[in-house]
Amino acid sequence: MICSSEGERLLRKREMENALSPSLSPSPASEVAARVSSLFVYPIKSCRGIALSQAALTPTGFRWDRNWLIVNDKGRGLTQRVEPKLSLIEVEMPKQAFAEDWEPEWSSNMVVRAPGMDALKVSLAKPTKIACGVSVWEWSGSALDEGEEASQWFTNFVGKPCRLVRFDSASQTRPVDPNYAPGHIAMFSDMYSFLLISQGSLDSLNKLLKEPVPINRFRPNIFVDGCEPFAEDLWTEILINDFTFHGVKLCSRCKVPTINQETGIGGQEPIETLKNFRSDKVLQPKRKPQGKIYFGQNMVWKDRLGGGIGKTIEIGDSVVVLGKLSSPAEAAT
Repeated sequence: MICSSEGERLLRKREMENALSPSLSPSPASEVAARVSSLFVYPIKSCRGIALSQAALTPTGFRWDRNWLIVNDKGRGLTQRVEPKLSLIEVEMPKQAFAEDWEPEWSSNMVVRAPGMDALKVSLAKPTKIACGVSVWEWSGSALDEGEEASQWFTNFVGKPCRLVRFDSASQTRPVDPNYAPGHIAMFSDMYSFLLISQGSLDSLNKLLKEPVPINRFRPNIFVDGCEPFAEDLWTEILINDFTFHGVKLCSRCKVPTINQETGIGGQEPIETLKNFRSDKVLQPKRKPQGKIYFGQNMVWKDRLGGGIGKTIEIGDSVVVLGKLSSPAEAAT
């Protein structure tokens, strides 16, 4: 929570910025719109997430989020879109790994498990072998190769040649789309550093489904409660524990939400239902439809360049809205 004097100072600052920026409409007043109810990281892209009570912020997202990527024999990143069984891979990190100032030793391991497989231990100390020609979405570059044991493990489970690589932040940079968040970077996430979804939005969807779906179908980093359904569509600037996040773009959904994360089996829902009320045609009728479906808000951390420690958010933190749109029709997509 912010004290009143600090909150007033921040609000005046935001109001001045908003007056100079037509793309950011201020709220009538800073309002506590919701509270953080869950936090998630996904250390290996497209594998199962880890629920946290507190998460350390970094310029690329929460610490350890999407640091690793499974690639095929051409170096292309694999996701559940093509390999839905990746949803069955569980990842365990040392509890102390999520402390902001913790540094791994060679004896510190990430443990990976999957049905029918022995546990795989991957050292959290950075490897020295380089994998060239790694690509995910629009980005290509080099990455750190986690070695033959990891390669064989993922090859055996997926059923085709695979390697496990880690983002090499010492030599590589992956900018997000500069049209939406210039100057921001990511690791192996689909594009942006954070994905925020509200409990109200999930509840609103589940009321329309014959079989409700859990939040793990949508793989958010920040899950909040206490706001109206889809209120997050409108948030252009929020504070969580005094840290400023910008809502930059509604999250367009692929087939992954149709995959049961407990079984790895895909279906039609909830995408078929979402088409009826969360498509671009419905939300933004004056724009040319592109067949997209939206659920959640992509966000970036505005204060990412500041020094010091203590940059964490935790369950129970308030979400203070500093800027919002008046309608989803105005939202960036």
